[in-house]
Amino acid sequence: MPIATRRSPLALVQARDVQAKLAVAHNIADADREEAFPILGLVSTGDKIQDRTLQEAGGKGLFTKEIDEAQLDGRAAYAVHSMKDVPTQWPAGLILGATLEREDPRDMLLARGGETRLVDLPKGVIIGTASLRRQAQLLHARPDLTVVPIRGNVATRLSKLESGEVYATFLARAGLNRLGQPEAKADPLEITEMLPAVAQGAVGVAVRDDDAYAQDILKPLNHVDTEMAITAERAFLAALDGSCRTPIAAHVDLETLDFVGEVLTPDGQKKWREQGSLKMSERTLEAMAAAGHQYGMAVRRAAGPALLAVIETA
Repeated sequence: MPIATRRSPLALVQARDVQAKLAVAHNIADADREEAFPILGLVSTGDKIQDRTLQEAGGKGLFTKEIDEAQLDGRAAYAVHSMKDVPTQWPAGLILGATLEREDPRDMLLARGGETRLVDLPKGVIIGTASLRRQAQLLHARPDLTVVPIRGNVATRLSKLESGEVYATFLARAGLNRLGQPEAKADPLEITEMLPAVAQGAVGVAVRDDDAYAQDILKPLNHVDTEMAITAERAFLAALDGSCRTPIAAHVDLETLDFVGEVLTPDGQKKWREQGSLKMSERTLEAMAAAGHQYGMAVRRAAGPALLAVIETA
């Protein structure tokens, strides 16, 4: 029962983690887990495009297209995704079968001068990021800085930092933790300083909607609280017609169910934010989706035509 994934180092680590968890859940010996759940590594369109930003190339689906096709044509039973890269609508025939427990969702600022806070960056330095969200949030907090696009996996971006091509960059702490990178030990940016991408730090496993056997196999891996949180965040994103081409962020605290969501203009000059507490008594997927949608629509109303302009020009 193959597991499809991208071939990037981080994606392969995540796929092997799912493979190991499936083996434990179903009493399969370590020596046999590769045979039971072989990994099918694929190169996504998003991985191939390195000469322009994702928003210029087409958005989130660029990282999932080839993997979706492998599931739909029967080459793979499962597919492992970083949920922040998954469009809000699954392709026809696919569903989310399990959500693993969320890693630390916070961003990390990595700077040649050792700074870990936006406020401490020297005036006018060059910051590299391929994320439109991080660009907008950075410019909102520090309009004096210069942002340039950089693409590539974690190692590539760290090499550009070390070579002096940029003074600083951002990486998700979850990815650094999963890769065992020493940079993960530094202080992350707090949620109040830089709100994470929707579903950042969460890994999901997709399955065909007609494959009841594979769906049952996945059930022991599902972390309900994480599933609840990202359901609300993704509903917020969907209400705003969000993609990689719109600077949107959201986060649900797994313990308190406090919700924060925001959308910005790409230049960071305008920001609209909604926050509140989701009801602990309504811990269902339907309630979480409804709450996220409600907050998203509140942002739409507050922003009015200004937000529509952001979406239409994205």
